[in-house]
Amino acid sequence: MNIEKLNEIRDEFAKNIKMRELVKDKIYVEHTNPKEKQIVVCGGAGCEATGAKSLIDEFNKYIEEEKIENVVVVPVGCIGLCETGPNVVVYPEGIFYTRVKLSDVKNIVDKSIVNDEVDEDVVYENAKQDDKILKYNSVDFYDKQYKIALRNVEKIQLESLNEYIGADGYQALHKAIFDLDQKDIIDEMKKSGLRGRGGAGFPTGRKWESAYKVENSQKYVICNADEGDPGAFMDRAILEGDPHSVLEGMAICGRAIGANQGFIYVRAEYPIAVKRLRIAIQQAKETNLLGDNIFGSDFSFDIELRLGSGAFVCGEGTALMESIEGRRGMPRTKIFRTAERGLWDKPTIINNVETFANVPAIMYRGADWFTSFGTEGSPGTKVFALGGKVVNTGLVEVPMGSTLREIIFDIGGGIKDGKKFKAVQTGGPSGGCIPEEFLDTPVDFESLAKIGSIMGSGGMIVMDEDDCMVDIARFFLEFTVDESCGKCVPCREGTKRMLEILEKITSGKGEDGDIEALEDLCDTITSASLCGLGQTAPNPVISTLKYFRNEYEAHIYDKKCPAHACKALLSYEITDKCIGCTKCAKNCPVSCIEGAVKKQHVIDKSQCIKCGNCETVCPVHAVVRR
Repeated sequence: MNIEKLNEIRDEFAKNIKMRELVKDKIYVEHTNPKEKQIVVCGGAGCEATGAKSLIDEFNKYIEEEKIENVVVVPVGCIGLCETGPNVVVYPEGIFYTRVKLSDVKNIVDKSIVNDEVDEDVVYENAKQDDKILKYNSVDFYDKQYKIALRNVEKIQLESLNEYIGADGYQALHKAIFDLDQKDIIDEMKKSGLRGRGGAGFPTGRKWESAYKVENSQKYVICNADEGDPGAFMDRAILEGDPHSVLEGMAICGRAIGANQGFIYVRAEYPIAVKRLRIAIQQAKETNLLGDNIFGSDFSFDIELRLGSGAFVCGEGTALMESIEGRRGMPRTKIFRTAERGLWDKPTIINNVETFANVPAIMYRGADWFTSFGTEGSPGTKVFALGGKVVNTGLVEVPMGSTLREIIFDIGGGIKDGKKFKAVQTGGPSGGCIPEEFLDTPVDFESLAKIGSIMGSGGMIVMDEDDCMVDIARFFLEFTVDESCGKCVPCREGTKRMLEILEKITSGKGEDGDIEALEDLCDTITSASLCGLGQTAPNPVISTLKYFRNEYEAHIYDKKCPAHACKALLSYEITDKCIGCTKCAKNCPVSCIEGAVKKQHVIDKSQCIKCGNCETVCPVHAVVRR
């Protein structure tokens, strides 16, 4: 492919893309047929799991049967609001439909396509405002977002190279090959201030420069797509919805450092992402956007997939390289920097999916444009998987420096069921739990580190008043123990000892000295572990001890769980609100509830197995936890 052909495709398919670009209530449409409409269906993994594929088939079937013209059904990647899937947006009006069922298809087409109306039974409930319907991207969930890494995910048709090109795809690679030399590319990346989005936040330009300076005929580029944090799905969404942005970013990196081979290490548990990556790589090779003499130049770069088997430790760079080389994924002792001696002892650059997805946008629009977002020390945006006890769970991208309060309450819609916010965990198992007093903390690398957490790859788990922070720490330690490779003693043995103490505390057997033992273990494991997994494993314990020490003390000394979450420390009582309906007694699996009809019932606590059935079935909420 040459630049003339690239631009010809871009000009043709940009017309499709323009219709899907909405900013607030302004619609930007440049199309040969202004009457044409598009039905965009979210094809992310979450929406596919709830029936998006069948919806696409049903839309196409009904449109064909009714012979409706000037409408096309477009599957795209994750559009973010995973809580409400399957999601559908009708353009150019930008009508946002959620929880769409097969039975809704006829009404949506008849009303929104044929008659220019809104089906208010299916329209997103938070888009209803007084007497008008807010457009997609105007609702609160999207209001404070700005998308760079996710810029194409909800916009371009799945598995379409032409639509990626229509969204300015591969223009940055052409620029990097013909308009810039290697040093120019690296200087632009350094000027952008892009920091690695995989967790550590190391400056990308400096990393690339290190590999560029090493003289070696063979160098490698690796994309770390081994996203293993519980509740994280940022990289998955990019790989499923916009894989070409990652391929282009890797090729630009290859051009900068002098590499001709790249690898994407992706977990096999992402079958949709793997499938779409394979399609994208094949498309790029067939059109000479990957392979030998790209764009007819002297630059060649190829990419291969390597599938991981689900080991969390393989998210660590050296363990990942061990796995690619065919050995068990265990971290190496870091005598040399990976940029100097990495894969097969050759200079290697490893960046994660989100980092590479930012690269083409930076190279095409310029470093100054990128630094206009975020903060001085953390430019750009960050993608988060927002989950837990929040109303709007899903995928969000915000400028660095946005506060936790803005993300959780303005975008996330606050806490479910009117409960009280308690904490938010950032950075997955390696991160910390942040209490309410820090909700106005800006989300950037330095600010989170100051309060005892990390950015991580972007997991953000929200907790409410019903969550026990000791049990949360136990949950994350259980994960770490299970995922430890076992190579070094501090991680292998130390995390296990910590977990044993936490299990003892949450089971009501905690004793004086346990907190001090946990603190000693945290210090030892942090300072002596071989890799980042072990070094950061104590973070959930460190942060919960710092901000929720009273809960540890209540478990140990009062034998009480303040959140009423730890089963061993829990008891159920029936209050005088009981109306004697007998539902609790009838649903008790061990028959430990007694009482006459219309009389207050009593639980025999010596027989109670604490299953909670009585609390669930009580119509007047007379059963309480103590």
